Amino acid sequence: MMAAALSGPLRPELAQAVSQARVLVVGAGGIGCELLKNLVLTGFSSIYVIDLDTIDVSNLNRQFLFQKKHVGRSKSQVAKESVLQFCPEANIIAYHDSIMNPDYNVEFFRQFTLVMNALDNRAARNHVNRMCLAADIPLIESGTAGYLGQVTVIKKGVTECYECQPKPTQKTFPGCTIRNTPSEPIHCIVWAKYLFNQLFGEEDADQEVSPDRADPEAAWEPAEAEARALASNEDGEIKRVSTKEWAKSTGYDPVKLFTKLFKDDIRYLLTMDKLWRKRKPPVPLDWAEVQKQEENKSDQQNESSAVLKDQQVLNVRSYADLFSKSVKTLSLHLAEKADGEALIWDKDDPSAMDFVTSAANLRMHVFGMNMKSRFDIKSMAGNIIPAIATTNAVIAGLIVLEGLKILSGKIDQCRTIFLNKQPNPRKKLLVPCALDPPNPNCYVCASKPEVTVKLNTHKVTVLTLQDKILKEKFAMVAPDVQIEDGKGTILISSEEGETEANNHRKLSDFGIRNGTRLQADDFLQDYTLLINVLHSEDLEKDVEFEVVGDAPERIGPKPSEPTSKNISNGSDDGAQPSTSTAAEQDDVVIVDSEDEGTSSTADNTAESRSRKRKLEKGCECLGAKRARAEQEQDDLMIVESEDEGASSSLGEEENRSHKRKLEEKGCECVGAKSVC
Repeated sequence: MMAAALSGPLRPELAQAVSQARVLVVGAGGIGCELLKNLVLTGFSSIYVIDLDTIDVSNLNRQFLFQKKHVGRSKSQVAKESVLQFCPEANIIAYHDSIMNPDYNVEFFRQFTLVMNALDNRAARNHVNRMCLAADIPLIESGTAGYLGQVTVIKKGVTECYECQPKPTQKTFPGCTIRNTPSEPIHCIVWAKYLFNQLFGEEDADQEVSPDRADPEAAWEPAEAEARALASNEDGEIKRVSTKEWAKSTGYDPVKLFTKLFKDDIRYLLTMDKLWRKRKPPVPLDWAEVQKQEENKSDQQNESSAVLKDQQVLNVRSYADLFSKSVKTLSLHLAEKADGEALIWDKDDPSAMDFVTSAANLRMHVFGMNMKSRFDIKSMAGNIIPAIATTNAVIAGLIVLEGLKILSGKIDQCRTIFLNKQPNPRKKLLVPCALDPPNPNCYVCASKPEVTVKLNTHKVTVLTLQDKILKEKFAMVAPDVQIEDGKGTILISSEEGETEANNHRKLSDFGIRNGTRLQADDFLQDYTLLINVLHSEDLEKDVEFEVVGDAPERIGPKPSEPTSKNISNGSDDGAQPSTSTAAEQDDVVIVDSEDEGTSSTADNTAESRSRKRKLEKGCECLGAKRARAEQEQDDLMIVESEDEGASSSLGEEENRSHKRKLEEKGCECVGAKSVC
């Protein structure tokens, strides 16, 4: 009813195309809610929406289709119900599922006229990009980060795809830094999240929190170190066994846990003499001594009683008590679970957040760092960029405008559009930028995708090839790999159990050597990648493999965010599953993560910014051509330009500045552009 009334401003042929179009919206969060509303009010009547997430209280301030009574329900289903209340004639089909589910294959995508992404992570974006390429369906990609936003169009053979240009990867930290020598608050926060998993979650050997005796820097005298460590163990009445097993044996006694983590393990670290020759050594904490301090006194608290509770920095005694309280609460929650089940860390779970806040701050104090407020730790631990409803609304409107151009047959008029925080010198908040053509060397959308991977065939296992190279690096979901040896030897099969026996064998065991070619197929994505193996025994330390032309892939800690066995839209960068209880990033991506807990704005080093700026050089801003483009896109401009003849170089500099801001907030580069 309302949709029909508002279709009048459209030309008759465009209005007909809109009414007949079948649209897939991937994601029903901040951008997705605004987008669904815009679509039905523009006249789109056949809309499919998919999202695995459920509604959380924290969504309600900006995801306006949801109310308090909907908390815990499917986002896509409630979004459908809410939209139908003001546009009952729309035909909306909702899926509470992951877009990466094999049921949504190429044939599923081919039924749509347009696909519109409103996602929050790279793995799902990579997947939708490949499915749209395989189905040859236009994709409109979008993202927001605070006041910044972007919309771009992807069309097979016409524009760059989402993966045409390398993305900056999230900063990771060596395990020995996390376990032995933290020097920044983020190291302690990652350690605390690892500790949560070790005690209450799903154990991961790569998330161990005890001192790392294999630290290459820790060349101490073994006999003396063992003697001192033994003395430390006797003092704490503990044995050096699995953290979780030991915790269970104590009945999750908070005092014994405190003593092990902040006294005995620290004393053990001090036996690694070489670590502290050029560093300030840590200072162990004693529970009894800490309890003698006054509770809840801090300079920050005394400064102003108006400071919000979450923004206060407490003292050591208060964090010790909070640690004790949270351990007791979490152990009770774990006891309520069935045998073998684990807790999942969630930034919106008060007890889990209490635990990480207290444990991280106690470790910061031990290593001589300034402690952080709960608010700051939540921001870093959950990788949060504030989501702003107005930004989502603007970007959702731009998505529909680009969709109308595509339906009008004017894809050549489509643009990448940046939303700025402040007007630029031309007094514009919205800056259009020409779409780049496909990268002929793209390993996704090239006519015959092919890459060269440098690795040591005597060290790299089949499982590493599958998980770290094919799934994490090249974003495949279910790869099959065949050796081009004239025999068609199957190295990896996506069929469960067929090639598991190969997992821990080295590539050289199968005759793979310098010059060997591997064919990797992902039938779900309708994607084939040829891999040329370049054998090398001279890789840098901690480098497992290199994609020739890319930065080295260094060994780093695995994701600190626990994952479940259900595939979701919100999966991590390795295309591994997660659940709606994982740290929700709504419609932003900080650094689509291979190590979710290790990113903050402070992690954007000069080196990473330099690398990102190199990507920006390819952006074709309209500059002097902008006058014509603005006439075509006057619906995108906030304020008419007073100096349309300004130079192209100025336009390019403005756009580079915008991209740098996006990237510093964790947005991803897409081609020469950025998508959050």
